[in-house]
Amino acid sequence: MAKVFCVSYDLKDPPGNYSGLYKVLTSCANWWHYLESTWLVVDESYDLLWKKLQPQLGPKDGLLVIGVTDESAGWLPKDAWDWIKQNVDTTTQSKPDAQLTAV
Repeated sequence: MAKVFCVSYDLKDPPGNYSGLYKVLTSCANWWHYLESTWLVVDESYDLLWKKLQPQLGPKDGLLVIGVTDESAGWLPKDAWDWIKQNVDTTTQSKPDAQLTAV
């Protein structure tokens, strides 16, 4: 079963050097990208996603791949929250009302 993962990075090389990274991210089953260095992507597992992303990075880059739950809060446009609600698994919900703030 596919899950939503947050991919956040700190890239040190010039922007043109990361076309492979962006290709991997946009080839995921579904993706969202409103924040400059953060993507939410739908993929089979964090391990498989990491194995696809890692070769696209330089030795000084930083990257985090972490699972997304329905426990969330933030300041995002309404369509971002709509994407999150539609794609994040709510079967593990432990908190009844997340703070969703649209700008």
